[in-house]
This record gives sequence, structure tokens and C-alpha cells, in this order.
Amino acid sequence: MRVRGGGLADSVSLGVLATAVPRDVVDTAVAVSGRGAKRSGGKLPPHVMVYYVLALALFPTEDYEEVFTRLSATLTGWGCWDPGWEIPTSGGITQARQRLGSQPLAEVFEQVAVPVAEELTPGAFLGGWRLMSIDGLEWDAPDSDENVAEFGRAGGTGEKASAFAKVRVLTIAECASHAVVAARIGGQHQGEQTLARDLWPVLEPDWLVIADANFYSYQDFTAAAETGAALLWRLPSTVNTPKLAELDEGSYLSVLINKRVRGAARRRTILAQAAAGEDLDPAEAIVVRVIEYTVPDRGPDPGDVIRVITTITDPRETPSVMLAQAYHQRWEHETGNDQLKTHLRGPGRILRSHCQAPGFVETGLVGFLGCGDRVGHRV
Repeated sequence: MRVRGGGLADSVSLGVLATAVPRDVVDTAVAVSGRGAKRSGGKLPPHVMVYYVLALALFPTEDYEEVFTRLSATLTGWGCWDPGWEIPTSGGITQARQRLGSQPLAEVFEQVAVPVAEELTPGAFLGGWRLMSIDGLEWDAPDSDENVAEFGRAGGTGEKASAFAKVRVLTIAECASHAVVAARIGGQHQGEQTLARDLWPVLEPDWLVIADANFYSYQDFTAAAETGAALLWRLPSTVNTPKLAELDEGSYLSVLINKRVRGAARRRTILAQAAAGEDLDPAEAIVVRVIEYTVPDRGPDPGDVIRVITTITDPRETPSVMLAQAYHQRWEHETGNDQLKTHLRGPGRILRSHCQAPGFVETGLVGFLGCGDRVGHRV
């Protein structure tokens, strides 16, 4: 097979990939995962395959051999490829990916997935907090028995079931840059709340994390708050927020009580303690600030009241109008998801991996999350 040189766009994309994912990061991920090369001098060592999986995200419309063709010139410049070697067949590539597994890609993602917005980036910060959001998306995976068993179909079974297996992906992303900084992958049997519980520990104290009402439960809110991150979450209409104290700028303090707290007397005692400014047992209750507002010309129901809660209880730190405006930054996450699924990858495309289906799907998706948005936004 003749090696064809890539164009300028390929060189730029792969060059940025090398900058975003340095070789030492790849080598560390391979070593930590225990996926080091079994023999020296092999043509497809683990670090080459890591870059190859990332390159699959950059060239989603090309077949396996063509992606390697595009990558080979860059690998030659990095000293990872002998220009006299032949491009491997799809069978050889598949075997090398099986040897690699998904863990090295997950390790690379953990190392490179960080916020990228700077202090002057518009919309990146509110006071001292970096605006972050959590949201989910679904991705079509190849319609194999293995994928259906692992991930399931949307709509259950029968005529209403989706044509492809549906992978559920939950991400934490930076609102200003859309950079994904943490992710969990699951199937239709796992809800977004379940996947989110693996992500709360990664929250940082200087983040303001925005979430829709779908993520609220007392346990999840308090688990996220315990990390020290500031929270700005919309509340479901079923959650009661009694007023403890009205604040001059329009918001009010309230107390959230764990549903597990039984008895009206105990609940009245908690409310009295909160109103008196006493410390509360976080297993039972937590004081929050509530902001209620409407958005004119919002659609068919412009009078709908939006109610959000925040752990920022002092309005002198951040006025309620600024928090209300910040809450709508979570729609930037939707925009980022659209960029990943539609614009960077192409509309209507499914994940390409078929062999060893679940592991390959996760590897390919992690690779895409790890480099697709970063390289795509920089080129």
C-alpha cells in the first residue's frame, strides 16, 4: 500500500493533537494501565495506538487504513514510524486496539481534560468562580448484540425501540469553552443521576456548577456541596422551599430537608434551628439561597417561574440577578454537545467501532471527548 501524504489541514490538526496530548502523557497512561509493549520493535506499540484512536476522532469519515495513512507522516516526524513500513491492514489495527484496551484512553482523558478558559475569556467566570455545568447526551452505537446487551436501546423493546444501541454519556464541561473535563459512560439502564454520583468527587472548590432540575435530590445536592464547589441548581416544582429570611435584593434563604427525616415535629425543629442560625446536621438539612424569576418572551408559558438554589448564601458575594443570568449559561453545554455530535463528527453518524463492541465503543467515545472538542476548537 502506498503511503499518501496528508494535506495542510491534516498536519495542523495532528500537530495540535500532539500539543494537546503530549507523548509523556500517553506514555504515563500506558504504563499506569499496564499496557506496555510486550516486545520491542513492534510496528503498532501502545503509544502509537493511543494517537491512532484519537486520530479516529479527527477523521470520522475515513476508514481505518486511511486514518493511519494520514497519521503516519506525523508519526514519522515524531520518530514513532519508519517511512518504509507499510500501513497495517484493518485486521492488524483491530488486533492492536484489542491489545490496547480502553483504560489507557481513559487515563489520557483524566490527564488532559482540564478547563481551558482564561481570565479574559467572555463568560468564563462569575466573580471568583469558574462557570461549569453538568449535562448528558446520547450517542448511537453500532447495532450489534454485544452493544445492545451492554447499553440497551432507547424506548425499551418492540416497535418503539431505537434502531441503534444508545450510549448514555454524562459530562462536566466548562461553559465558556465547552471543554469536557470529566465524563462517565453508561447505558439506558443507568439514569443521569446515577452516572453523576461518580462525578461529584471531581468538583473543584473554585467552580460554580450549574445543573438542571433533573439532577436534584437531597443526597446528590449535598454530596456535590461537600466538595467545596459552589452550586447553582434548578429545583423540581415538587420540592418545598420555606422562607427563612427575605433578602433585600429579592432572593431569600430557605432550608432543604432530607426526605428521610420523618415526623412533623422534627421538621419544625429543624426549621426553627435554621431560622435561629444554628448549625444543622447535613445528613438532615442544609440552608440554601433561593432565587425565583421569570423570563419574558420565553415561549408558550412566559409566566413560568424559574426557581434555582445556590450554596452562595451571602448576596454580597454575588447578587441574585447575576446568578439568574449565570444559570442560563448551562445552555452552552447543550451547544457543546451539539458541536461534538453534529458539527465535529458529522450529523447522523454512529460510533464506528464494531469488534469487541462495548470496550471499543467506550474507547472511541473517550478518545473523541478527549481530543475532539479541544483540537476541533483550536483549528
